[in-house]
Amino acid sequence: MSDLSPPSQPMTGSAATRNGTRVVVVEDEPDIADLLSLYMEREGWAVHRCGDGASALTTIRARQPDFVVLDIGLPGDMNGLDVCRELRRTSDVPVLFLTARDDEIDRLLGFELGADDYVTKPFSPREVVVRIKAVLRRGEASQPERSQFEFGNVQVDRTRQEVLVDEKPLALATQEYRLLDVFCDNLGAVLSRQQLLDAAWGPDWYGDPRTVDVHVRQLRRKLGDDLPLVTVRGAGYRLA
Repeated sequence: MSDLSPPSQPMTGSAATRNGTRVVVVEDEPDIADLLSLYMEREGWAVHRCGDGASALTTIRARQPDFVVLDIGLPGDMNGLDVCRELRRTSDVPVLFLTARDDEIDRLLGFELGADDYVTKPFSPREVVVRIKAVLRRGEASQPERSQFEFGNVQVDRTRQEVLVDEKPLALATQEYRLLDVFCDNLGAVLSRQQLLDAAWGPDWYGDPRTVDVHVRQLRRKLGDDLPLVTVRGAGYRLA
């Protein structure tokens, strides 16, 4: 790879590519997978890694990611092209191919199979992140923001600003709903107290950061065990 140094500080992303973006990285070379994961996690993205085609399909179907970074040269009976071909039978998740090949016919085949972008090794991980953002921005420009979420017996309808438990409306305090809305915007990402305060209370709000903990406890009490809101020790909270 052309850039093997980790980022010296968190990178800033565009508004269109918010925290909570879920990416599956399918790469059998651990050093490359480690570095890509590091740069993506610095963006606040939730990253899941696979090293072969079969596990990639299983993970993608289970995790329902927002993006897939897919190496063509995978070990085993299923290479990256095979994974993309199978994936496109049921999913339109964006795919960026990583490959050591630079032949035009390989690039064309990748695009014909449904790839959204293509990067040739060696590459800069910063370039990969920028390309992912560009693809996601194009997708968000053509798709409405997700408005409904379901977690077991809990349903969140953001259009109506309504929360249902067992199909019955549940009254939440204004700040409780705002906090839940931030978690829905950032599914899968670990959010610190400060990030939650900035997003739900506003950057100009001054007070005890522990107010986040109080509101999280209230959400858990009111919404029950079906809400997959977990504490990540020393880091913050994550929904799903």
